[in-house]
Amino acid sequence: MSSYSRELEAALEAVREASLVCRRVQRELAGAALQKEDKSPVTVADFASQAIVCRVLAERCSGDPIIGEETASDLLSEERRPFLDQVVSQLQEVAPGATREAVCGWIDAGLGESAGRFWTLDPIDGTKGFLRGEQYAVSLALIVDGQIQVSVLGCPNLSVEAGGSAAGAVFSAVRGEGAWVRALDDMSAPARGVKVSDVSEASAIRICESVESGHSAHGRSATIASLLGTTAPAVRLDSQAKYAVVARGEADVYLRLPTRPGYREKIWDHAGGVLVVEEAGGRVTDIEGRALEFIHGRELTANRGVVVTNGRLHAAVLDAVARTAEST
Repeated sequence: MSSYSRELEAALEAVREASLVCRRVQRELAGAALQKEDKSPVTVADFASQAIVCRVLAERCSGDPIIGEETASDLLSEERRPFLDQVVSQLQEVAPGATREAVCGWIDAGLGESAGRFWTLDPIDGTKGFLRGEQYAVSLALIVDGQIQVSVLGCPNLSVEAGGSAAGAVFSAVRGEGAWVRALDDMSAPARGVKVSDVSEASAIRICESVESGHSAHGRSATIASLLGTTAPAVRLDSQAKYAVVARGEADVYLRLPTRPGYREKIWDHAGGVLVVEEAGGRVTDIEGRALEFIHGRELTANRGVVVTNGRLHAAVLDAVARTAEST
């Protein structure tokens, strides 16, 4: 039995419940969003998802700090009370009797700090994709002494199998034990192992990147593709679903290239996906080839950008990334 079986079970339960609520909210309330201080959108589903995950972890892994993206302070003004009430209504589907106070408490359980052992959560990674009715993910990871040990990635709009029609996939990984996928609507069925592609010719690679140009430098990505000799257009999709498609061999490379000096990635934007790719046989580093460091609080302060590959192509991709840096 895995030394992290209890944590994996808790994470699977939390992400499953959150993913189902997010899917329901996307169908019922699409387009309804607030704007945070940094001008990014946040939806009923973001808050409901964080509350659900924090509630489950409090019950199943009591005492573990959680670093989440959202805070209940964004809901407490009188003008936002109707928005809070929508969040509470969604929570009552899974926690009958949930109150405003309880929901805000669950959300703010995500205000924890980095420690020797902690969880990091992105309740909806890819909120803009969520609002467009496209890809998004619920991302949860357990970090112990700077290493990701458990991760679960819920992708409600991603097909369970590459090219399949049944939407709703939940990916999971435990360090040293491989990566797996389950159907969101049938979590009791046996999980299936996932593996990265065996593509080793740079000219044959399939690259995926963010839809939003503010998240990754699309022009530089195109130059990198040209240097590698591939003519296939980059596939653009939102959220950490990009990690999932690399992990199962549907794409070979995912590039997250800095768009401005000094920007550092948030840990919750990557932790859930990193271990899934690594346990599927792939490799994840920053653009300079350094491993991502999850020991500096809420940001990857020691890293710039992210390069994800099937492993076989990593050196060639890093070389192309370096060559584009020299030309800019």
